[in-house]
Amino acid sequence: MQCQTVLPGTECTFWSKGGCVFEGNTCQNVIEMCEGCNHIVEGTIGPVCIKAPSPIKKWSAGLCNYATHRKVEVKIDEIKVNPLKASKRAGR
Repeated sequence: MQCQTVLPGTECTFWSKGGCVFEGNTCQNVIEMCEGCNHIVEGTIGPVCIKAPSPIKKWSAGLCNYATHRKVEVKIDEIKVNPLKASKRAGR
């Protein structure tokens, strides 16, 4: 359904016939770590995230999975290969 309070006219998964069902009955403002993300829009209460109604909870476990301004560094270690198994694979 469409939000009627913070982002009027925007599709929201937390809006129901009885109003906003998110805790506090409204979305929360973005936090400092969200600055620069493409999902931030200006709502009636200030800047809010269109993907996550509670940015604090998204950042509490580390990196927000919706963050477009930060990238995860993947470390690829050299895989240790058992020489016996490698020789058997090469023989096939």
